Amino acid sequence: MSVMSYNGAAIIAMCGHECVAIASDNRLGINQQQTTAIDFQKIFQIHPRLFLAMSGLASDMHTLKATFEFKHKLYELRENRVMEPKTFASVVSTTLYEKRFGPYYVEPVIAGLDKASKPYITGMDLIGAAAPTENFVVAGNNSESLFGVCESMYKENLEPEELFEVISQCLLSGSGRDCLSGWGGTVYVITKDGVEVKSVKGRMD
Repeated sequence: MSVMSYNGAAIIAMCGHECVAIASDNRLGINQQQTTAIDFQKIFQIHPRLFLAMSGLASDMHTLKATFEFKHKLYELRENRVMEPKTFASVVSTTLYEKRFGPYYVEPVIAGLDKASKPYITGMDLIGAAAPTENFVVAGNNSESLFGVCESMYKENLEPEELFEVISQCLLSGSGRDCLSGWGGTVYVITKDGVEVKSVKGRMD
């Protein structure tokens, strides 16, 4: 058993027209057998236009959440401005690469809007190798199913409401084929006007 699938996860980030969405399932499992929580947070707000999601080992996720929040606050104090998504992705990448000989068992996904309201998303492996893209990123223990449904449903330049519908259907369809994730999901849609958070109901087993 891989330690990356010990707790289970399903995460998707998608770009739209001057908006970006990031979604995760709600399940926390132990040892691939026991469901421990059905409201486990996997998406964290760095600032109102930048979000970080992580799949992998739950203890490492919370360690890194505190680390990245601390680094962003230091940057904000020193520079008197918030980080751009691309800058934050570099911070995440270098932080993970520093520990490459004893890595954190997480795969981060970063989603945000830059100051020109252009969407930015990227995924990474556990040593910080980034893979930025202009359509969608998936992470979790069932990434093949998530990739498949995203490939079939995604369209370019989606408006916020359409983007929510597409990413929700992709999350539910992808996690429906995976026994280690599910119990509904949480979707964040980020636009230049603010952030909208919605819950979606899914398989409850």
